[in-house]
Amino acid sequence: MKLKKPIFWENLNFISILLYPLTLITEISNYFKNLQEKQKFNIKTICVGNIYLGGTGKTPLSIKINKILKKKFKVVFIKKFYSNQFDEQNLLKKNGKLITIEKRRDGLRKAVKKKFDLAILDDGLQEKKINHDITIVCFNSSSGIGNGLILPAGPLREKISSLKKYDAAFLNGEKKNKNLLNKIKKANKNINIFESKYTILNLKYLNKKKNYLVFSGIGNPSEFENTLKKYKLKINEHLIFPDHYKYSSSEINEIKYKARSKNLKIITTEKDYLRLNNKDKKNINFVKIDLKIKNLRKFCNFLNERL
Repeated sequence: MKLKKPIFWENLNFISILLYPLTLITEISNYFKNLQEKQKFNIKTICVGNIYLGGTGKTPLSIKINKILKKKFKVVFIKKFYSNQFDEQNLLKKNGKLITIEKRRDGLRKAVKKKFDLAILDDGLQEKKINHDITIVCFNSSSGIGNGLILPAGPLREKISSLKKYDAAFLNGEKKNKNLLNKIKKANKNINIFESKYTILNLKYLNKKKNYLVFSGIGNPSEFENTLKKYKLKINEHLIFPDHYKYSSSEINEIKYKARSKNLKIITTEKDYLRLNNKDKKNINFVKIDLKIKNLRKFCNFLNERL
């Protein structure tokens, strides 16, 4: 069953403190993962991942990197297969070549056989058996590191100190988070830090004079809403579902009925839209998102220096 992010992950409280002893399980698991021997493959690799669970902009950044490098390299996305993540898989397919597979190492072997020059792994920083050319950790600038604790007491897959092992950190979102910047620099003074904001590519197809009912089942729905508001879209109501939620036709009909009763247009994310069947997509608009990277030239230089 898919769950929404627990509220107690945001700040230290009684529940997070109560669960703190269980974080030892995550720590022990991470310790043994880090002891594993890393394998280098005959293909250049960039791993875009996170240590904060969900909603950090990994997939948009993976797509952006592909756009930057596809003229120089024959690029393929590699995504570990999860049955509930067809939305992300389909989004990557729309933007390039994709290998989805049970084991990422098998995906890299397949990419080598197909003579790709560069593999972008969307997620996978916690896969410690691969020696990557570049590792990038994504954060949402609003969420930061939550309460700062690792699972299950907090939202972190690894401690913030794990950043010393990675090459770059991306802060994605509207908020300027100096506190997060300082924590990242404290964990790794040499890490390359980049910032980006979400932009809407298909804005001309969205009517700013209309009022909208928004629905979304993504890792960070508040960031999506912030982006819509930044572009002056009028949000009357936002229905939030769990990440990667699979909508039934009856649920979509209920959403459409609610919108009609309030004379609202319907809008959702591209990922949510890709989860709908053709019939359910009727009269629903989606927002096509891109990342606008602050100091793009610096980021391009960073990539080229390491590949």
